[in-house]
Amino acid sequence: MKKIFKLKIDNKTPERQADSIKYEVKKYIKRERKKDLPEGADYWDFDCKIGLEESNANIIHSQEINPSIDKLLNDQVEAFYLEIIAKPGHRAKKPQAK
Repeated sequence: MKKIFKLKIDNKTPERQADSIKYEVKKYIKRERKKDLPEGADYWDFDCKIGLEESNANIIHSQEINPSIDKLLNDQVEAFYLEIIAKPGHRAKKPQAK
């Protein structure tokens, strides 16, 4: 998902629009996690970026999406760029205790 979201639209308050965006992101991540994993992968991982524009978007963890949207809402921006790309993840083995 690579998309520019608008926080200020005519028929909703910015807070309500932010909630709609968070729900859309949650729904997208849930849909991506349901897809079949490639051979050898353990889980779906996500590369995420957020910023005012695509060119200056910051890399964030997927758990930081909602707090980042809240921060942009508090900064009263009109629109922002959000990118979420699914990739197969591999779990690291824990070192065994001796």
